[in-house]
Amino acid sequence: MGPEVAALSATAKQAEKLKQEGNKCFNKDRFQAAIDAYTEAITLCPNVPVYWTNRALCHRKRNNWTKVEEDCRKAIQLDHTSVKSSRRKAGVFMFNMIHSVQFQGHLVKAHYMLGLALLQKQEYSDGVKELEKHKLLVDVCSAFSIWTYTWKKFLSYEIIDVKGVKIMVIVGKTQSIGDLLDKSWHLVICTCHILSLGICMSKKHDWQSLLSLALDLGRGANPMGYMVEEIWEELAKAKYLEWEHASTKRSWELQSLKEACESALEEKHFLDDSETEGSHLNQLELLGQVFRKAAEDDLPSEVPDHLCCKITLDIFRDPVITPSGLSYERQVLLDHLEKVGRFDPITREPLDPSQLVANLAIKEAVHAYLDKHGWAYKIESD
Repeated sequence: MGPEVAALSATAKQAEKLKQEGNKCFNKDRFQAAIDAYTEAITLCPNVPVYWTNRALCHRKRNNWTKVEEDCRKAIQLDHTSVKSSRRKAGVFMFNMIHSVQFQGHLVKAHYMLGLALLQKQEYSDGVKELEKHKLLVDVCSAFSIWTYTWKKFLSYEIIDVKGVKIMVIVGKTQSIGDLLDKSWHLVICTCHILSLGICMSKKHDWQSLLSLALDLGRGANPMGYMVEEIWEELAKAKYLEWEHASTKRSWELQSLKEACESALEEKHFLDDSETEGSHLNQLELLGQVFRKAAEDDLPSEVPDHLCCKITLDIFRDPVITPSGLSYERQVLLDHLEKVGRFDPITREPLDPSQLVANLAIKEAVHAYLDKHGWAYKIESD
């Protein structure tokens, strides 16, 4: 080891010691001391994203949202630079993406805190985007934790080149790449924002259930489930605020336009002697109907029953369907099965957690409904 390499190694070790010192201070609620330690670590090794993220956590505790935003943006920038560099060196895009998503938890935190910081600045649209990126990364980490466990027990993988695109193909340990050509196997391509993963699955085993479990991004299936409720609440609050801001603007614009149209009709009636008695009143009534119709989506109402859990009566977040055909909120149903008994709450038929299947159709319908009726997020976050 040359002197320059040794010096770099010593610097990195010192920076890591400072990070550990900062962690201890943070755990004791000594946030300024933690900030000082992380700042020293950053001075020594400014290209380590986790140092910036840790300091952002301290700034968040002190409600210094400007500093939170600055540090999170720097951490995200450094992480993206690191990923691009490793991709060029390794030449295997998929492996590096998986390694990045699975092990770089600081990136998850950075997007989350950046989203919160932007909400504090009332930049609702950008804040929602960052929180959604955060949720996606949590979901992907959850899926990979299940896949990793599965690899160790049942699977192996190969990197293949498909028209210049690197794809990781997971296969049963007793199978080979040639089985991809067999009709008894099929290839599923799963695209998760920053990665594409090819999975070779056998019909002889219940691989579809395994994939469904891995990709089921709700609270019950998520090993990071302790975070998901907080994520959902922040997203719901952010999207409600975004809707409220946009709704207020739309309401003002519609009212201004309505008044201008009414004024124009009144002026036309005053100048036009050929109009029959009361015709302008009919026109004003029709005009009112048009504007009331235009404002309907922004008026809170009852959420359709089929989008609500039969137990909580709240709009679904993570719906699952049972053999009886009824859908429930996953975590609520799992709690029932654990604490009350293993039977369907309504039909009373025997029910095991392994029989639950994610109701993706209802989940999509809920997302579509919330996209159109942003006021419904208020119900969710209460």
